[in-house]
Amino acid sequence: MAVPRAVWKGYLTLGAVNCGVKLVGATSEAGKIHFRILNRKDRQPVKSAYLDEATGETVGPEAQVKGYETKANEYLVIDPEDVKALKARTGHTLDIEGFVDAGAVDQIYRDKPYYMVPADHGAEEAFAVIREALHRKKKAAMGCIVLYQKTHHVAIEPEGDGMMMTTLRYERQIVEAKGVFAGLAKIKVDPEMADIAGLIIDRKKTSFDPSRFEDRYEEALAALIEAKRSGKKPPEPAPKPKENVVNLMDVLKKSLASEGKSARAGKARKKSAA
Repeated sequence: MAVPRAVWKGYLTLGAVNCGVKLVGATSEAGKIHFRILNRKDRQPVKSAYLDEATGETVGPEAQVKGYETKANEYLVIDPEDVKALKARTGHTLDIEGFVDAGAVDQIYRDKPYYMVPADHGAEEAFAVIREALHRKKKAAMGCIVLYQKTHHVAIEPEGDGMMMTTLRYERQIVEAKGVFAGLAKIKVDPEMADIAGLIIDRKKTSFDPSRFEDRYEEALAALIEAKRSGKKPPEPAPKPKENVVNLMDVLKKSLASEGKSARAGKARKKSAA
């Protein structure tokens, strides 16, 4: 299997140690269905274009330049060479600024993961030492990197023989839970109903297995495309669920009984397979 192309190459800096590393995206959009925008009349693809707001004329790539609006309708032109020089000064180091306990980074701050590996043979020893030290101390390194022309604060953690770098969201990007949950009513839960719900949880215990994940929308979309391609009638949409809680205790007991039957059927299948 071919190794994915690195999205960034540079140096992981720890004190006076510069370790050459490269980053590879840990997630992929492969297999996802993508649509093209077509002209409804002739079904040919259409292209997007930049238009001059004053004249309405198309502005090609060679005539485009970045600008920053200083005040209404006044812009400061930023030369591409200035941006290129800035990127050269800031875009090749990943500075480790400190260390936190493993697991200390709240999940809500985690954004996008990247695999980190040594850039070349000469960097392997320093890379291994940093990874092993993080593993032994059960720490995550906190750092800062310029990626895709944006500054990202990141967490770096051991991952197998390599490391995982995860970009982090800024505090200003996080919606506080207390603001969302503030209006929730204080419900006194019936202990018996909580016990029954707990039994349902026990019977449905499983293991985390991403291979069982199903993208139901993507599968339905593929079925729709195949039906239209073959001239068949599109699949019927699933009926919208209806709220069925009239007597919550009765519904919980019915659900518990149903899960008990499912569990017995599962055990029977396992025995017959053996």
